[in-house]
Amino acid sequence: MVKYARTAFLIGAAAGAAIAILVQKQTSESMNVSPEKVLKQVKETFKQQGPIDGSWIQMKPEQVERNGFQTLIYKGGISRPGKEGNEQFEFSADAKTGTLLNVQAVQ
Repeated sequence: MVKYARTAFLIGAAAGAAIAILVQKQTSESMNVSPEKVLKQVKETFKQQGPIDGSWIQMKPEQVERNGFQTLIYKGGISRPGKEGNEQFEFSADAKTGTLLNVQAVQ
């Protein structure tokens, strides 16, 4: 009887651990990179080309269609000194990975 109880306990513990690992994996995969972290990465990229004056990012990601797929993105902006005053740029970044997807100058 004791062997059966131990075996049942070990099977239950193993199943519980497997479920916990699966839930944690699914939860971490569905989480987005924080907008603050994305903005920090974008600023570091821009700083490679010179100083920046200001920056902003939307705190809530937007769902957009890119190449036929739905994806969540953060939108933001950077300003930096240019030859004729400040230059303004808008960017979009993937909310799940933080990867910079698009940068365009604002006229």
